[in-house]
Amino acid sequence: MVRVKRGNVARKRRKKILKLAKGFRGSHSKLFRTANQQVMKALVYSYKGRKQKKRLFRRLWIVRINAAVRKHELTYSRFISLLKKNKISLNRKMLSQLAILDEKTFNLIIEKIK
Repeated sequence: MVRVKRGNVARKRRKKILKLAKGFRGSHSKLFRTANQQVMKALVYSYKGRKQKKRLFRRLWIVRINAAVRKHELTYSRFISLLKKNKISLNRKMLSQLAILDEKTFNLIIEKIK
């Protein structure tokens, strides 16, 4: 049977993991085994974080819209239902931006739906 020389395959694999672990503290960035565990954990956290970011921003937009709408004696849920009845399709991100940056336009929207 012919001998298989693996060459630098293992070294490449380890170096790839250690490169990802750069910046971790102590042996988490130096030793392969602990670095490997930390990199896997970090990748899981980053995946979860990307999903959570979407939720957090949506919550923030809703809070901002609610605060702006309550100045006009409306609640958030009532405001959204009136928007849908009047076929105004603006997403929450745009509505919150209008509420903060362009109050005049936001007030026009509220007047239109009342």
